[in-house]
Amino acid sequence: MTRVASRQFLDIVEQARQARSQVPGDVRDLMVTRIYEVAGTICQKTVRRAPQPARDWDTRLDDVLTSRLFGYPFMLALLGVVFWITLVGANVPSRLLAAALFWGQDRLLDLFSWASAPAWLTGVLVMGAYRALAWVVSVMLPPMAIFFPCFALLEDLGYLPRVAFNLDALFKRAGTHGKQALTMCMGFGCNAAGVVSCRIIDSPRERLIAILTNNFVPCNGRFPTLIAMSAMFFGAGLRGGTGRGGSAVSLLGAVVLGIAVTLGVSWLLSRTLLRGVASSFVLELPSYRRPEAVRVIARSLLDRALFVLVRAATVAAPAGAVTWVLGNVMAGGASLLARVAGFFDPFARLIGLDGHILTAFVLGLPANEIVIPILLMGYSGAGAMVDVGGLDALRAVLVANGWTPLTAACVILFSLLHYPCATTLWTIWHETRSARWTAVAALLPLAVACAVCFTAASAARLLGLT
Repeated sequence: MTRVASRQFLDIVEQARQARSQVPGDVRDLMVTRIYEVAGTICQKTVRRAPQPARDWDTRLDDVLTSRLFGYPFMLALLGVVFWITLVGANVPSRLLAAALFWGQDRLLDLFSWASAPAWLTGVLVMGAYRALAWVVSVMLPPMAIFFPCFALLEDLGYLPRVAFNLDALFKRAGTHGKQALTMCMGFGCNAAGVVSCRIIDSPRERLIAILTNNFVPCNGRFPTLIAMSAMFFGAGLRGGTGRGGSAVSLLGAVVLGIAVTLGVSWLLSRTLLRGVASSFVLELPSYRRPEAVRVIARSLLDRALFVLVRAATVAAPAGAVTWVLGNVMAGGASLLARVAGFFDPFARLIGLDGHILTAFVLGLPANEIVIPILLMGYSGAGAMVDVGGLDALRAVLVANGWTPLTAACVILFSLLHYPCATTLWTIWHETRSARWTAVAALLPLAVACAVCFTAASAARLLGLT
C-alpha cells in the first residue's frame, strides 16, 4: 500500500474509532474502494499482459444492462415478458389439468355414492378437501412450471447478479442488503421459496428484514386474483392477446407497487425494530454464459415447483374441508359462512371491501388460490366452492353483488399486500424459529394492506369516484 493511501486509510479508521460507533456504510465502501485502487496500482506497475481487445461482449452488455439510463427499463421489460410468457403459457395447461382433476372429482362422487357414504362425509372429503386441492394444483402448477425455469435460466445466464447490482443502491438506502433483490425476485414465483432463499444474506438483521418483506411481491398464488380483477375492471379487453397484454401491464404495475412497498417497509424496519447499518455488498459480476437448459429446468421443477406445490397442497385440502363445514352448518337460519361475513362486513366496508370478500381472504389463508372460489360460494349461498366458468360471467356475479371499480382496486391492493399464506408463515417460523417474528410477518403486511386500502377508499369517496 502506498504511503499516501495508507495514511488516508489509517485516518479514516481512527476517526471511526474516536466516534465510538459502528463504522458507517459509506466509510466501509471507501475502504473497499481504496483497497481496489491500491491493488490496481500495484498490478499496473508489476504485471505485464498481452494486448487485449478494447471491449469484449460482456463489457458491452453491462454498459447497457447496468447503466442508469437503460438498466431499470430493461429489468421491467424483461419481467413483463416473463409474466406474459407465464400467463399465456399456463392458460391451456391449467384448463386441461383442471378438467382432469374435476373429472376425478366426479368419479369420487360416484364411488362415495356406490359405497352409500353419508352426505356429510362426501361433502367434507370430496366437495371440500378434494375440490380445494384440485383448484390449488390446477392453478399453481402450470405457472410455477414456467416461471421457476425462466427465473433459473436467467440465473444461469448470469443476468440476476446484474439485477442485484442495479437494485443495490435502492436497498442500501432502505438500510438493507443488496442481495435482498435476489430473494425478492424469487418471491414472485413463491413467497415460501423467497423466504428460504434469504439464507444467502449473511447478516441476521438484514436477513430478517428480507424475510419480513418478501410477502409484498405477489406470488403465483395471487396472480389469478390480480389478473382477473385487472382484466374485468381495468383491462383493455377480456379476450385474445389484447386482454392478456393489458393484464400483463396491470400486473406489472402491481409488481412495481409491491417493490415500492418492500423498500418503504424495509426502510421503516431498519430504523425501528431492526436498527443497524447496511452491510457492505461487494459483488463480482460473473461472465455471461449459455445456460444448461435441460439441467436447469429439471432442477427448478424438482427443487422449487414440486416442493412448494406439495407444501401448498397439504394445507389447501384441510382448508377446503373447513370451508365446506362453514358453508353447510346452519345457525339461526343462515350458514356459519354467512354469519362470519356479516361479522366482518362493517370493518370491510371501511377499507373498500365487503364481508364476503374479507371472509374469503381469511379462509384463503392456507392457499391464496381458493379466495375467488370461496367468495363465489359466499355470494351464491352454495354449499361448496363454485366456478362460474369465465370472466364475463364472473364479472356479472360481482357487479350484481355491488362491486364497483373501487371495490376491484381495493381487492387488488389487499391481495397484493395482505398477510402471507400458511405455507409461507410455516416457512418463516422454520427459518427464524421465533413465534414473535412469525406473528410480525403476519400482522405487519395485514396492517399495511388495511392502511393502503382505507386510504384509497377514503380518497375515492372524497373525490366522488365511488
